[in-house]
Amino acid sequence: MRLRAAVLVALSIAVPAAVSIPPAGATTKTTSAKPAAAPAKSAAAGEKTPAAAPDTLAELERAVAKDSTDFQSLYRLGVLYLDRERVPEAARVLRKAVAARPNDIKALVNLGAAQDAQGSSADAQASYRKALELAPGDSIATCRLASSLYAEQKYPQAMDLLRKLIAAKPASHCAYFTLGVAFADAGLYRDAIRMWQKVVELAPQSSEGVSAKESIEVLSRFLTGQAGQ
Repeated sequence: MRLRAAVLVALSIAVPAAVSIPPAGATTKTTSAKPAAAPAKSAAAGEKTPAAAPDTLAELERAVAKDSTDFQSLYRLGVLYLDRERVPEAARVLRKAVAARPNDIKALVNLGAAQDAQGSSADAQASYRKALELAPGDSIATCRLASSLYAEQKYPQAMDLLRKLIAAKPASHCAYFTLGVAFADAGLYRDAIRMWQKVVELAPQSSEGVSAKESIEVLSRFLTGQAGQ
């Protein structure tokens, strides 16, 4: 049994639904024999755009056109652009949001996600590191940084970040999710399943939890097929 792989380094970011796009340049390098890991849908740590803000894309665009310095409008518009995978617009608007409020963690992390999606990993990592300077040990910023480093094949640095995060914050499900992706990418499928089971245990309703369940099913079928050959 051979399945075409498309293991996405799709981490959840603790910022609005912006991170529904795969960070760090979309996919990691895999061989055609590797099964696919389901990407996390909503990579911004499960946090949604504020429910109290009913603004549509058109309304936010008008608001930004009227006042290009208003942080809230810029931020929400950048998040919506990311949700719709309009990455260049997202990066442009989120840069303005960060300029308006340089110390906002969510804006920095979402800007990093947009920069990663554009292939600007150095800029993305700078954004994540800035967020971590402001909020040391932040789970989402750490997971995003690890994801970005992993996509550049800086595996030891990425894994070290994730293991330290888990040691400090054992309930950080985004770290387990990313480790699962790394194990699956390396062909260590049972270890990947073990990591994703931890994600389901910690945060079953999160985007990572849903993706972990799907990925466990895919890998389980793959391993069953391999055993039957």
